[in-house]
Amino acid sequence: METISRISSMLEAARGLTIEAAQSASSARGFKSNGSARNVSSTQIKKLLDSRNDRDVLDGLRKVISLMYSSESCLQYFSAVVKNAASPNIEIKKLVYIYLLHHAEAEPDLALMSINAIQKSLTDANPQVRVMALRTMSGIRVPVISQIVSLAIKRGIGDLSPHVRKTAALAIPKCYRLDPNTLPQLTEYISALLGDSQYFVVGPAVTAFLEVCPDRLDLIHKHYRSLVKKLVDMDEWSQLSTLRLLTTYARKCFPRKTRRLNKNETKGFYEEDAPDKQNDTVGQETGEEVVVLDPDLELFLRACKSLLQSRTAAVIVSVVRAYLYLGTPEYLESAIGPLVALVRSPQDIQYVALYNIVAVALKVPRFFVKYVSHFLIHAVDPPHIWKLKLEILTILFPYLGMHYKGVILSELEHFSQSNDTELVRESVRAIGRCAQSDPRTSNHCLRLLLSQLSSIDEHLVSESLTVIRHLIQQDPASHKQTVVQLAKHLDSTASAEARASIIWLVGEYATTDADNNIAADVLRILVKNFAYEPEVVKQQIVLLGAKVYLQHLLENPPPQPEQAQSSSFSEKTEPVQSDEAKAWAESGEGDNSAEKAHSSSESRQPSPPAKEDRITLLWRYILLLTRYDTSYDLRDRGRLYKALLANPSTTQLASLLLLAPKPVPHAASPSETRKDLLIGTSTLVVGPDAGPHGLSGYEPLPDWVPAGQEPDRSLRDVAVAEPAAAVPTVSGAAAGFGQTTAGERLDRALQEHESSLAAAKARSMAAAGAAASGTAQRPQRQKSLNEWLDEEDEEEESSEEEEEEETDSEEGSEETDDEEDEDEDEEDDEEEEEEEEEEDESSDEGDEDEKRGLISAR
Repeated sequence: METISRISSMLEAARGLTIEAAQSASSARGFKSNGSARNVSSTQIKKLLDSRNDRDVLDGLRKVISLMYSSESCLQYFSAVVKNAASPNIEIKKLVYIYLLHHAEAEPDLALMSINAIQKSLTDANPQVRVMALRTMSGIRVPVISQIVSLAIKRGIGDLSPHVRKTAALAIPKCYRLDPNTLPQLTEYISALLGDSQYFVVGPAVTAFLEVCPDRLDLIHKHYRSLVKKLVDMDEWSQLSTLRLLTTYARKCFPRKTRRLNKNETKGFYEEDAPDKQNDTVGQETGEEVVVLDPDLELFLRACKSLLQSRTAAVIVSVVRAYLYLGTPEYLESAIGPLVALVRSPQDIQYVALYNIVAVALKVPRFFVKYVSHFLIHAVDPPHIWKLKLEILTILFPYLGMHYKGVILSELEHFSQSNDTELVRESVRAIGRCAQSDPRTSNHCLRLLLSQLSSIDEHLVSESLTVIRHLIQQDPASHKQTVVQLAKHLDSTASAEARASIIWLVGEYATTDADNNIAADVLRILVKNFAYEPEVVKQQIVLLGAKVYLQHLLENPPPQPEQAQSSSFSEKTEPVQSDEAKAWAESGEGDNSAEKAHSSSESRQPSPPAKEDRITLLWRYILLLTRYDTSYDLRDRGRLYKALLANPSTTQLASLLLLAPKPVPHAASPSETRKDLLIGTSTLVVGPDAGPHGLSGYEPLPDWVPAGQEPDRSLRDVAVAEPAAAVPTVSGAAAGFGQTTAGERLDRALQEHESSLAAAKARSMAAAGAAASGTAQRPQRQKSLNEWLDEEDEEEESSEEEEEEETDSEEGSEETDDEEDEDEDEEDDEEEEEEEEEEDESSDEGDEDEKRGLISAR
């Protein structure tokens, strides 16, 4: 019969599964044919939701969820769906909770109807149901239930299931956003969860801490070492939060200390480390400074090393950030390899990784030298990838050997001849940065750029001339012939920007050299086609003319002020002499006086004007051309230069403005402005496009705490100072919020068992030693069962196995007592009864001693 009933139950279950599969298949075909559940009327859905059959309710809920994700309005089913929140079926609960999370804000009054049912689910025997209930209650964004959510979190913190405690930790930020006034309560909950014994509970607790109370670092002191030990076992999201928290904690709680090595110091500075002899000799010779790491900080840095093998790129970048801002160069060098390995990732991860590599390479480029081959450009690299690779190559260029320098320059020369305008521009700029960073290769880079001037690509010629101008400005004395060579390319250069750069170079460096002063001839040639030149070229021609004319005035200075005063005095006295001569002529004096007057009149006649030199005529012609030009800017420039050079007394001011030495331009790396941004952040990738203050939520790393102001080290020794048999750290905190967790109970039972075994072993060894030494001279009286039990109650060191054996012995003693009573009734002799009782008691005591010996042996 039992077999038949079992077969019938299996057939019934198979029948139910078949019906359910058929219904789901039919509904799936209907959805596929119509694209949604629109063919089902709302009346039919409500009828399914109001059904007493779980299958019908599930079918109705599936249709509602399908409509909800199809952007259909489902508020009309709210009351019918909420009714099923009290269903014992887990599948129904899941769908009801999903619906509540989406529509609770639209119908807050109706959503409150389900709170009682959800609260009952918090005490369900199934931990999965409790997790869903807590997640749903914290996700219902109705401010009225904030205190109820807080109480639910309090209950979840003391739950036996670690998954429920994890959900409670994730619910804390939701409760805080719902009602910020619950901050004091939530802070206590976070403090309890930070000391949990399960690592996947501590991770969400750290995330909640960073969102709710990131400034309360006093809550972290006693859990610091526990967090460091659990860091390796956490999931990736928890590792990111914990690394961020501990990095900030280290800056605020561990001062930065350094020590200068003594010349006679022969061993490594750290006792645990064993540096090689080469480092020791360097320290002895130079007396270099080494960083003194706090033991707790070093514990954190060592725990991060295993995370460099993580499969998540964000974790690796976070570890590099910790090593860069907290550790020593040795730690950072060990993290460079995993960071460079991210370049082989997909393009989205590769893009972010390259930005972080650039930020690290700007600070410590020598660590990337051996990985330079990973940054060579591939043909399939998109523009946003090869731009960053070019930047990294130029940063590492001065630290490479001659072989790799030649390879990089050959690559850049090849890319400068590409059809891509953007690639040509970036390649030429990269050549310029390489030449500036390494003066030994500047001549080679200059020859490479001069060979590009004959190209028909205007963009290439323009960019090459811009870079050449920067190189000439660095050392003008050694590039005099280069300026002359550039002037020869004026006729063959069609690019306006390139022609303007050449004219500027001629005016800046060719006017001051008397031997190679080709500026006047270049100006004479350019003036012929002045009217047909672009405006940017006209501006440089006018500037060149002003510099040439100013140099001419400096070489041919005007008359001195004393000469000018004497000439003015003679002009004043001449009219007086002429009047006297006229008076003498009218008075009829002698011929001698007439001759003197005639001679004086001849001397008063003006001399013919001196002939102007060619440079002055050329300058006046340029001013005339600019006066009638159509450009307002050019006309204003012409009037400015004319007024500046019109008065010979302002020559010194004009030379100060026009011939002053120009600062040497420095072609910085494109990411130089992002150098101070925190690596591993979105602001580092977005850069200037994020605005002046970066993306919202960006926080720079705090400065090191000054020495003497750091928290006391003993605050982190709280967890270590607890006795071995004490309750774990979380139990005391969690006990205030409910019952202790299952993990705590297991730990406590294990500790008690170990302590009882140790005590029993000590007693057995003491008894054996006493017997061997002969200290037991007289036989001790055997203890009764009641005495043994009294001693066990006083000591409280018995284990569960001992308790079971004690109960068995008590039952045996009760049976023997019954037998003794029967013997007393049957036997009449009191002496025989006493003897039998003594024999029974002695046998019981012997059995008990044997059991006790077995237990102690175990």
